[in-house]
Amino acid sequence: MDRIPLVHASLGEQELAAVAEVFASGWPAGQGPKGKALEAQLAELFGVPGAVALSNCGVALHLALLALGVKPGDEVIVADYSFPAPAHAVRYVDAVPVFADVRADTATVDPQAVADLITPRTVGVIVVDTVGLPADYAELNALAERHGLFVIEDAACSVGATYHGRPAGALAPVACLSFHGRKGATSGEGGALLAADPAIAAHARLRSAFGITSIFDQAQIVGLPISTFTEIGYNYKLSDIAAAILQVQLNRLGELLEHRSAVAARYAELLAGEELVTLPQVPADRTHAWQSYLVALDQRVDRAAVAAELRGQGIGCGHGTWASHLQPVFEAKQACPVSADLFERHLAIPMHAELTMSQAERVADALRAAVRAHAEPTGALGGTA
Repeated sequence: MDRIPLVHASLGEQELAAVAEVFASGWPAGQGPKGKALEAQLAELFGVPGAVALSNCGVALHLALLALGVKPGDEVIVADYSFPAPAHAVRYVDAVPVFADVRADTATVDPQAVADLITPRTVGVIVVDTVGLPADYAELNALAERHGLFVIEDAACSVGATYHGRPAGALAPVACLSFHGRKGATSGEGGALLAADPAIAAHARLRSAFGITSIFDQAQIVGLPISTFTEIGYNYKLSDIAAAILQVQLNRLGELLEHRSAVAARYAELLAGEELVTLPQVPADRTHAWQSYLVALDQRVDRAAVAAELRGQGIGCGHGTWASHLQPVFEAKQACPVSADLFERHLAIPMHAELTMSQAERVADALRAAVRAHAEPTGALGGTA
């Protein structure tokens, strides 16, 4: 039986042609013509004055914190239920990540949990659009404004989503994007920083290239320009090869997202009424990018056994994302019970723009059978969850 992968990048002839064009140009490195064109495309797409193409979203988070002046010992509140890149970035600048619990219905950060964690040492909040669903930005931005805090949108998973009609990636003064292989638009690896303040973008661009201006730009100058290194920088540039791929992917974003949305709708139809499975919820004021499709299994269901059975049938699946506060590296001394519960019960099933409807039907049938086969009888844990 054919395998159905959990994720699959939608890359084809258009992307290959774009790469060939870069090869012919003689400039495959970063911050060249394709990188500049991509940044202009991102600025226009998201309606922001500053866009910086970078090697991944994690480095975008790091550069954002540097540009915003976060200092050692500062506290930055981060959404807990997420790939822990935000907390890693906070630690990169020797600040303290403080983990905020999430809402049980959307798995996005709970504004009240954020409010409860604000102290005199708090300088900002990193909000995560959980697996493609934007958080409650109206409340979060208002809360941050009242307390004089910055807000960074971790839009790693949400390119193509919307909140109150605005695109994810433009929902906070600074946003960080990912173009990893499982995202809605991908170059294999890649990222970007978007900023409402051009100075923040300029700071990030300079720091992303060891603190000097583009080598490509310098090569266009008659004479012999010699850069001066005045501050510590990093090699966080995105290659022009990846930038060319992303230009094609962003042009295809509508069709790719339309297919993912159709798959999500089909899953919702096929799994409706299954009492052992809770489906994703999308509030009416936003849309989902469907980077992942997570179902929450009833507490009576043995998730590991379900996963083993699906994989045994050639169907990819995963645990969802992480309760970051539980990861040993952070040594967190706090509790995020909703996040911890979702970490134990979420299961990711195949979601990508190459998935056929017949494959989605096969996934749903297998999932329904597996959860029923691996659920303890009602009453074994005192009833259903």
